[in-house]
Amino acid sequence: MALHYFCRHCSVKVGSLDNISVYSEQLGFNQLSNHERQEMISYEQNGDIHVKTICEDCQEALDRNPDLHQVQNLIQ
Repeated sequence: MALHYFCRHCSVKVGSLDNISVYSEQLGFNQLSNHERQEMISYEQNGDIHVKTICEDCQEALDRNPDLHQVQNLIQ
């Protein structure tokens, strides 16, 4: 199983953790609501997990321009 992290705004791959065996509690997934889990986490047929997060560039853009929080994709 591998964890793959992608930016939810620009879709850039933030990072991956390969060949790991962890519980969702260790990753903090248990802190998310059901809606947040459905929105942020997807499970692939091969057992990999894709997690939507935010990259440093998009976070910086949001910090500089708070109105961008209203936009789904920062890069149009």
